[in-house]
Amino acid sequence: MTNQAEIALEVVLNGQGFLIRPLVESDLPRLEWDGEFKHFRKLYRQHYQNSCTGSTLIFIAESETGHLAGQVFVLLYSREKSIADGIKRAYIFSFRVKPQYRKIGLGTSIMKFIEENLQKRGYSEIRLNVAKDNLTALRLYESLGYRIIGSDPGIWNYQDHEDIWQSVEEPAWQMLKRLA
Repeated sequence: MTNQAEIALEVVLNGQGFLIRPLVESDLPRLEWDGEFKHFRKLYRQHYQNSCTGSTLIFIAESETGHLAGQVFVLLYSREKSIADGIKRAYIFSFRVKPQYRKIGLGTSIMKFIEENLQKRGYSEIRLNVAKDNLTALRLYESLGYRIIGSDPGIWNYQDHEDIWQSVEEPAWQMLKRLA
């Protein structure tokens, strides 16, 4: 088993320190971003449980003052092998950086950290989807070497924090990067 310290990274960006590290269970409420994403509470718990079995990785970025600055989930194994096969292909999702920490290189640092982590695990491809209307994220991914490989209607369902099923329609570009 990998030591937690081996899969963490400290970075300094614009004079601010950040720690990118694996999520621990006590971090789960922080993923709700002060209520903005509380509707994903059950989904986050499920992904955390999957991280305990090794099929998902979850990392957070904390500021030096302990504030949550960003998050990223990585699916290592999916029933749909074209997304994540548990061997060479992984899938990044729920990647966010809080507005006050954008445009300083934190998103790039998180993505490069994930790519290096996956390479060490033997992965050679990373897939992700980006909302078609999120041009800022699309530009970031393209600058990091991801290329559009298709389109996805982005239709999915989840059970919210009040046990009500919600439907999402978020048309997205499918993107792929082959790791060196």
